[in-house]
Amino acid sequence: MKVLVTGGGGFLGSAIVRQLRARGDAVRSFSRSEHPHLAALGTEQARGDIADAEAVERAAEGCDAVIHVAAKAGIWGPAAEYEAANVHGTMNVIAACRRHRIRRLVYTSTPSVVAAGHDIEGGNESLPYPDRFLADYPRTKAIAEGGVRCANTPELATVALRPHLIWGPEDIHLIPRLLKRARAGKLRIVGSGRNRVDVTYVDNAADAHLAALDRLTPGSPIAGRAYFISQGDPVELWPFINRILDLVGLPPVSRRVPFRVAYGVGSVLETWYRWLGLRGEPAMTRFVASQLAHSHWFDISAARRDLGYAPQISTEEGLRRLARWLETKNQ
Repeated sequence: MKVLVTGGGGFLGSAIVRQLRARGDAVRSFSRSEHPHLAALGTEQARGDIADAEAVERAAEGCDAVIHVAAKAGIWGPAAEYEAANVHGTMNVIAACRRHRIRRLVYTSTPSVVAAGHDIEGGNESLPYPDRFLADYPRTKAIAEGGVRCANTPELATVALRPHLIWGPEDIHLIPRLLKRARAGKLRIVGSGRNRVDVTYVDNAADAHLAALDRLTPGSPIAGRAYFISQGDPVELWPFINRILDLVGLPPVSRRVPFRVAYGVGSVLETWYRWLGLRGEPAMTRFVASQLAHSHWFDISAARRDLGYAPQISTEEGLRRLARWLETKNQ
């Protein structure tokens, strides 16, 4: 099988490419730049912007399936950029699949598409999209996910996966951001500090994508559906963060701020940044305050049943692997 992986040079995309290549699939990665580590795996690379319909169509030619990982992530930025990458980019992928009669599309979504600013404990796939979103990232990902699921037809089978807080060695987003804020003394426990959240080790997230790909055919039970993906064992957020900080010798986070205070500060900062056209990212936003203070963990029994998904790397083993990687980075 020849698989197009959009965003193949990124954190999750690279893990998916490695697993596909390890089992003998041909892979073409679509990214904005060349990646030597993909070339070393024998991966064909196509360059372009996911918002460029013609570039996406060229990249999809000759492929049997698509795993669409590419997206604009993060919590702050122009709404138009999120819409271009996450909404229009996904529509470009769907159009390319139809143009080249590709029959399988696996889409990387996010649990934040159902985040409504309150605790979610053991939620399942029946949770609706909220009436309003606290950031453009979850808003545009929800639009894109809805488009992918609606695109499911007898000619094109689609499925959406919602891995939660992907982490592990080679992480270029979550862990570096966490450590940077900790070293700057800008981390605060928001709320009670007892909230539990799902996390997903990167290789487990990649496993889920391959499991979905293998079970996805037009008319199959998983076609047109969405699935939560995680370790299946939620962690207390702040003790988990402190364990990561301890791996690099940083002190634990102990200072606290009430949720309502953090949320209010985030609202004010967002307004200032928009009105004044400030560059960079606010120190706090409403979405971040909500994510840091509330529980958000999900029932993954549907993924276990329908995809055969089972996390192979435990959280403890993942932390050991992360520790070794961080140690090599600091040498």
